Amino acid sequence: MTDAKSYKDTVNLPQTGFDMRANAAKREPEIQKFWQENQIYEKLSENNPQEVFILHDGPPYANGSLHIGHALNKILKDIINKYKLLRGYKVRYVPGWDCHGLPIELKVLQNLKGAEKENLTPLTLRHKARDFALQTWKEQSEGFQRYGVWGDWEHPYLTLTPEYEAAQIAVFGKMALKGYIYRGLKPVHWSPSSQTALAEAELEYPEGHVSRSIYVAFPVTKVSTDALTPFLPNLSVAIWTTTPWTLPGNLAVALNPDLNYSVVETGESNYLIVATDLVEKLAETFATSLTVKATVQGKDLEHTTYRHPLFDRESEIVIGGDYVTTDSGTGLVHTAPGHGQEDYMVGQRYGLPILSPVDGKGNFTAEAGQFEGLNVLKDANEAIIVELAKKGALLKEEAYEHKYPYDWRTKKPTIFRATEQWFASVEGFREEALEAIETVRWIPATGQNRITPMVADRSDWCISRQRSWGVPIPVFYDEETGEPLLNEETIAHVQAIFAEKGSDAWWELSIEELLPESYRNNGRTYRKGMDTMDVWFDSGSSWNAVLNTRPELKYPADMYLEGSDQHRGWFQSSLLTSVAANGIAPYKTVLTHGFVLDEQGRKMSKSLGNVVDPYSIINGGKDQKKEPAYGVDVLRLWVSSVDYTSDVNIGQNIVKQLADIRNKIRNTARFLLGSLNDFDPAKDAVPYEELPEIDRYMLHRISEVFTEVTDAFESFQFFRFFQTVQNFCVVDLSNFYIDIAKDRLYISDPDSFRRRSAQTVYSIALENLAKSIAPVLCHLAEDIWQYLPYKTPYQSVFESGWLNLDPQWNQPRLAEKWAKLRQIRAEVNKVMEVARNAKAIGASLDAKVLLYVPAGELKQQLETLNPSDSLSGNRIDELRYLLIASQVELVDSIDSLETAEYKGESDLVSVGVVKADGQKCDRCWNYSPLVGTFPEDPTLCERCNEALKGAF
Repeated sequence: MTDAKSYKDTVNLPQTGFDMRANAAKREPEIQKFWQENQIYEKLSENNPQEVFILHDGPPYANGSLHIGHALNKILKDIINKYKLLRGYKVRYVPGWDCHGLPIELKVLQNLKGAEKENLTPLTLRHKARDFALQTWKEQSEGFQRYGVWGDWEHPYLTLTPEYEAAQIAVFGKMALKGYIYRGLKPVHWSPSSQTALAEAELEYPEGHVSRSIYVAFPVTKVSTDALTPFLPNLSVAIWTTTPWTLPGNLAVALNPDLNYSVVETGESNYLIVATDLVEKLAETFATSLTVKATVQGKDLEHTTYRHPLFDRESEIVIGGDYVTTDSGTGLVHTAPGHGQEDYMVGQRYGLPILSPVDGKGNFTAEAGQFEGLNVLKDANEAIIVELAKKGALLKEEAYEHKYPYDWRTKKPTIFRATEQWFASVEGFREEALEAIETVRWIPATGQNRITPMVADRSDWCISRQRSWGVPIPVFYDEETGEPLLNEETIAHVQAIFAEKGSDAWWELSIEELLPESYRNNGRTYRKGMDTMDVWFDSGSSWNAVLNTRPELKYPADMYLEGSDQHRGWFQSSLLTSVAANGIAPYKTVLTHGFVLDEQGRKMSKSLGNVVDPYSIINGGKDQKKEPAYGVDVLRLWVSSVDYTSDVNIGQNIVKQLADIRNKIRNTARFLLGSLNDFDPAKDAVPYEELPEIDRYMLHRISEVFTEVTDAFESFQFFRFFQTVQNFCVVDLSNFYIDIAKDRLYISDPDSFRRRSAQTVYSIALENLAKSIAPVLCHLAEDIWQYLPYKTPYQSVFESGWLNLDPQWNQPRLAEKWAKLRQIRAEVNKVMEVARNAKAIGASLDAKVLLYVPAGELKQQLETLNPSDSLSGNRIDELRYLLIASQVELVDSIDSLETAEYKGESDLVSVGVVKADGQKCDRCWNYSPLVGTFPEDPTLCERCNEALKGAF
C-alpha cells in the first residue's frame, strides 16, 4: 500500500525555472543583451521574407532629458515595428535627432557665465551647441534603448552631420530653382525674447492672455461721398485694436464694402463712423446714446481721408477683405502694413509703404517719434493710451481676454513685425500639397481634417531665422546692389562644401572659398548672408537626407508617427518640402497621438508636482515602497492600454494596476510553462481530430482571441489587444480552461492521453500568447520563450513569426454549445459561493451539484457529458470536471432540488448544491463512494487507483 504522505510525489505538479517575479530591473537588461549579442533585430530586418517596412522617425530635440511624452511616442513606434517584424517584414528603423535651433542654443547660453557670453562668437557658440547636442543625443539614445526600442542605433540620423546638411541644401536648392524661394520685406511673427522670426509651427496660444483693447477716433479730413459733408469738421472714424503699440504704424483704415456704415452722433455735435450693425452694441460699450444721422454703403467710404491723432500724417479709408466683420470692434479695422498679414496685403494693393518702427528687441525706433525707445510689450501701450487721452481721441479702454501668440520656447509674447526674410511661397504648390494629403491614410481620420485647412490657408512660410546655430541659407549678396545671388551653380558649390566640411564652413571659410570660381574675379564684390534656416526646414528635409539617401530605406515612407501638434509642425514641413521638390507626400500613412496628462487630466508641471518620470516607473523612485521598480514592460503595457488618439493619463495608481495585469499575464504563462515541463510537441502532441471536445472548443477560443489581436494590431488599435489578451488570460485560461484542466494534468498518468491532450492545448496557447504580447511586452515574451521546456527551431520569439492559427480550429457551432455550458458553470459557481460563505462546503470538490434542465437538446448534451461510471464514457469532458465538483446529478424534475439548501436558477438551468457523496480521496481530493474499497490503496478513489497503475 502506498503511504498517503507520498501521494504528493505521484501528482504531476507544475515545474519551471521561470521566476514568479518579473525582477525587471535585472532581467530586462539581460534580455536586451541577448538580443544585441545575437543580432536579432539586425537579422530580421535583413532576412525577413516580406518587403521593407519603413516607419520614419520624427526627430526629437536633442536638448534635454527624456520625459513621458518621449516614452509614449517611441514605444508606439516600436510596437508597430516589432509587430511588422513578426509578420515577416524587413523593418528598418533609423532613429533621428533634431540638433539645430533655438532650444539647443538657449540651453548653451543658459550655461554660460557673463564674461564668456559677452565674448561669444557665432562660431564658438555653434561648437558649444554642437557638443551639447551630441552629448544629449547619446543620453537620449541610451534611454530609448532601455525602453526596449529596436533600431539602427549605431547609425542614427542627426541634422547636424555634413551629409544631412548637404541633402537639406539640395531640397532648398530644388525649391529655389523652381521659383518657390524668395526674399521679401513683410510682417512675420517675431519673438523679441529670442530676437528672431518664427513660423506658425513655433507658436503656442496659452489660455488667459489679456490685452489692453482701445477704441480710438481718427478725425476725418476729406469725405468721398456728399452724404458725409454735413458732419465735417466734427466727424471721426472709429477703430478698435487690441495692440495699441501698433498705432504708430497705422497707414490706413479698412472696411468691408458690403457692410452698411452709419454716422452716429455722440453728443455736442461730435460724430463717429461705425458699422450700422454695431451701433446698439457700441452704445452699451461707450455707455452713451448713439443717434444715427446717416447711413452709407461701405464701398462709398473708400478714399475718405483721416488724420492720425498722434502723428502729422493723413491716410485713407480702404477696402479690406472678409476679415472685416461685425463680430467685434467697430466694423472698421486699423491697418498697419508693417504689423499684420492682412494689413500687409491690403497695403500692397494700395501701394502703401511698409512702416514697422520696431527693432529686434521689441523697442520703438526713431520712426515712432516721441515713443522711441519704449518696449512694445512693456511700456509702449501705456504711453500711447495716455497720449491718445490727452488728444481727446480715446473713446474707451477695456481689458480683453483672447488667444495671443507666444514663442513656444521662451514662453513669452511675440509681435508682428515687418523684416527682410526668406520665404517659401506655399501658394506656388498649394494645390499639389492638398492633392497629396488626399493620398495619405490618416490615423485617426480627423488628422486629415486638421492638416488640410492649415495648408489651404497658408500662403508663405518664413524659413529664415536670425540665429547662429543652424544651417545657413546659402545666399550671397551683391554689395553694390544688395541683390541676392542664388542659382544652380552657387547652390551646388555650397552643397559640395557642406557635404565635405559641414555648415561650419560658412563661418570658417572666406567669401572667395565659398563662391564658385566663376564669381571670384568678375569685378563684383559679394558678402554672404547670415540668416539660418528654420529648423522645421531641417527636420522637414529628412525624407531626402535619410529616406532618399540611405540605400536600405525607401521614399516615401510607409508611416510617420508623432504627436497631434505635428500637423502644423513636422508633418506639414515634410509634406511641403516633399511636394515642392517632387510632387508627392513623403509618407503613405500618418498616425498621431495625444499628449500625456496626470491621473486627474491635468497637464504635467513641476509646480504641480505631478510630473511622471519614465525612469521612476522603470527603475523605481527614491522611496521604493511608494515607487517600486516596475520595469519598462509595464510602461509599454500602459502605451498599449490607452486610446492614444486623444490625450492620455498616467500616474502611480494607473501604473500599479498595469503592473498587476502584467503580473497576471506572467503568472498565467508561468503556470502553462510549468505544466509543460515534460511535454515535447514533436512526439507528445495529440492530433486535432483526436482531441476531446473541450480542447477543441478551447482551440476555437484561441482562434477567436488571436484573430481579434491580429486585427487590433493591423488597425493600430492597441487598446483592443490589451483588453483581449487580459481577458483571455483571466477569463478563458485562468478562470476556465486551466481551472478545469488542472485535475487531469495533476492526477493522470504522466503519459496518458487525457494529460497530453491538455498539454497540447497549453503549448498552443502559450506559444501564441508569447507571440501576441511580443510587440508590447517584448521582454516578458522573450523570457517566456527562453523558458520553453522543449526545443523550437527559433532562438528568439521574434524569429518564430506571428501567430499560428489553424483554420479548422474555428468551430462556431461547437462554440455555441460551450457558450451555454459556460453559462451553466457560471450559475453553479454562484451557488457554490453561497454555500462556501455559509461554510456548508470548503472547496468546490466538497460538493455534489444537482442540475435540472428541461427536456431538449441541451439536456441531451448534458447527459452525454455525465456518464454514470466515472471511468467510462468521456473521461475529460465530464460535467464534474467542467463544474469542478466531485459529483454531478441530472435530476428529472425541479422538485428534486428541494432537498438542496443552496439553490439558484437561470434561463438555462436550475442548480442545487449539496454535500458530496462518499469519502475524500487523499490524492486528488475528490469525493467518491469507492474510496476505501481498494485494499492496496484504501484512501484513494477509483481514478487515482487507475492512474497509479498507468491506466488513467
